[in-house]
Amino acid sequence: MGLGSFASRVLRPSSRLLASRNPRILLHFRPIVSTTELHNADASPAQPQADPAPPPPPPRTPVGGARVHFSSPEDAIEVFVDGYPVKVPKGMTVLQACEIAGVDIPRFCYHSRLSIAGNCRMCLVEVEKSPKPVASCAMPALPGMKIKTDTPLAKKAREGVMEFLLMNHPLDCPICDQGGECDLQDQSMAFGSDRGRFTDVKRSVVDKNLGPLVKTVMTRCIQCTRCVRFATEVAGVQDLGMLGRGSGEEIGTYVEKLMTSELSGNVIDICPVGALTSKPFAFKARNWELKGTETIDVTDAVGSNIRIDSRGPEVMRIVPRLNEDINEEWISDKTRFCYDGLKRQRLNDPMIRGADGRFKAVSWRDALAIVAEAAHQVKPEEIVGIAGKLSDAESMIALKDLLNRLGSNNVWCEGNGPQPNADLRSGYMMNTGIAGLEKADVFLLIGTQPRVEAAMVNARIRKTVRATHAKVGYVGPSTEFNYDHEHLGAGPQALIDIAEGRHPFCSILKNAKNPAIIVGAGLFERKDKDAIFSVVETIAKLNNVVRPDWNGYNVLLLNASQAAALDLGLVPESVNSIESAKFLYLMGADDVDLEKVPKDAFVVYQGHHGDRGVYRANVILPAAAFSEKEGTYENTEGCAQQTLPAVPTVGDARDDWKIIRALSEVAGLQLPYDSLGAIRSRIRTVAPNLLQVDEREPATFSATIKPESTQKMDMADFGSTIENFYMTDAITRASKIMAQCSALLTKK
Repeated sequence: MGLGSFASRVLRPSSRLLASRNPRILLHFRPIVSTTELHNADASPAQPQADPAPPPPPPRTPVGGARVHFSSPEDAIEVFVDGYPVKVPKGMTVLQACEIAGVDIPRFCYHSRLSIAGNCRMCLVEVEKSPKPVASCAMPALPGMKIKTDTPLAKKAREGVMEFLLMNHPLDCPICDQGGECDLQDQSMAFGSDRGRFTDVKRSVVDKNLGPLVKTVMTRCIQCTRCVRFATEVAGVQDLGMLGRGSGEEIGTYVEKLMTSELSGNVIDICPVGALTSKPFAFKARNWELKGTETIDVTDAVGSNIRIDSRGPEVMRIVPRLNEDINEEWISDKTRFCYDGLKRQRLNDPMIRGADGRFKAVSWRDALAIVAEAAHQVKPEEIVGIAGKLSDAESMIALKDLLNRLGSNNVWCEGNGPQPNADLRSGYMMNTGIAGLEKADVFLLIGTQPRVEAAMVNARIRKTVRATHAKVGYVGPSTEFNYDHEHLGAGPQALIDIAEGRHPFCSILKNAKNPAIIVGAGLFERKDKDAIFSVVETIAKLNNVVRPDWNGYNVLLLNASQAAALDLGLVPESVNSIESAKFLYLMGADDVDLEKVPKDAFVVYQGHHGDRGVYRANVILPAAAFSEKEGTYENTEGCAQQTLPAVPTVGDARDDWKIIRALSEVAGLQLPYDSLGAIRSRIRTVAPNLLQVDEREPATFSATIKPESTQKMDMADFGSTIENFYMTDAITRASKIMAQCSALLTKK
């Protein structure tokens, strides 16, 4: 039998064979009738209707609130993500286009604030007409590109990548601090295979010592290089790098050294696995045991947005919150690790110093009665009140009102100097705004070291210098910067040269499109501050620093309470009030020169830590720390923000404003507010901008409208305002972690 007949029998089985297998199958055979009308469309009586167009796909929510801004309509290109059309700007990557289309692409090495590495290959997607899957983080989106994220090819590619990543990864999940918030865990569950085929011995890597803050278990590292890119690009230190090749590849410091950046703790957040974790938090708690409270940081004047994670009455850790206008998603090491100071050296009970010089605990009634009696026994002009670095606006207005009722107006805030000028708000604000610094093309830093005074402002300046090659001029003592700068001089003489046009830097300032001057608040303590600020304002006028569309005149404050204190008018009447004081009320003020206080003065210390002010106090009134109360703080750019209580107060401590309210009643001068709402109504009459929470209130008038000062200038060089970055207030000085960092800093 030939092949042809054999094939025909196979392809056309006989009807007898079909009937024998299933007798009923013949009932289903139907004759096919050919109709001429169907062959000839023109002869048909009616035209068939076309299928209706498919409805447009429903709009999708972008991943993580991703937003798109088109500078011009010509910049928009259309791509299709799983059949869904989406418009994106030119230059966007495929991964970003997918996020705008509402599709979350897995990734390990990609980070939106770092350069693209493209070395984890977890973000593979299928692109039409591409022979193999492409890495979506490194591939630019092209017009009309058809991207498929959920095809069998893409799934298999991700499965294979995950298998390679887990090949050498240790099974440390039960003892790993990243457990429960680990990207590798989450993505292996979502995109990984149910089994691995690797049976060889896993490799191991020696752990590195990066200092007292970051714990390393480098065997867990997947070589995503996020930490290397963060250290190089954001922190500005060349401490980390990739060593070796193949299976011998590892991340390290090349030579044995510590990570010396003030932002080093952020590598903990960006590490997708448990290779870099918090050393103080190691083995303390799991993330699902913690209660998160969204609040703000008060260790400097930036007001970084943070989340306090607590368990019961104890603060366990502090992590950053996203705020594009202030701290982006980074925080300084001081902000992140000072929390252990909140449980050390705390003041629990009201105390009175006895005749033998020792403190004894008493009731609130007795302590307030003694303070009220002492206040009434002195003249009103001999009563002085000083607010501390960490004071909130509510407590400062209460202190001012109480002293006013006692007949005194000698009340001020630490860091603002004995004669602060609070007439023009623009004279003590960062008028450009922290985010606005990115538009500047020339910076002139005067008497400020932003790397230690405000690490997040310094990170913005570095970001701008890297992105636009902005020029930086610096006047002050020699210090370390993590970006290129020109040291113009150490004191006021350099400012005079710039104001008179004799300095080479003048031409750079003149040609700048958006020049920014940043003056350090440490100059507030100088006696010739009016003359210095007058010269700075002259420089601003000559170089077009302040215009209707740009205000580049900035003052960088040091403390969380300074801006609100000046807004509320905490300005003393007398310059030498502290030398003549007979009744001194310290509300968390620890950095006052107590040597100037007369020996016979009655000193009240109201605060949360047994710090420097306690040693001179006659009465101690325990107060709540920022993590235990609701309070309003204003940052250096004029944005009012509020803290929220994360943990209960310690012992018998009370909120600052409640203590002052109770004292006013005992003293017979009752203040007219009993709640936060009532005290904020009082603030509204003095500084309504402090109630516009999370909104930046710009200054109305420019500081350059002030008349020129006739004060004589002291030619002494500017000094360093902060000697030790890690110990600047009562909380950080009580912190054991900050003490370890400080010891390493002095050793270096």
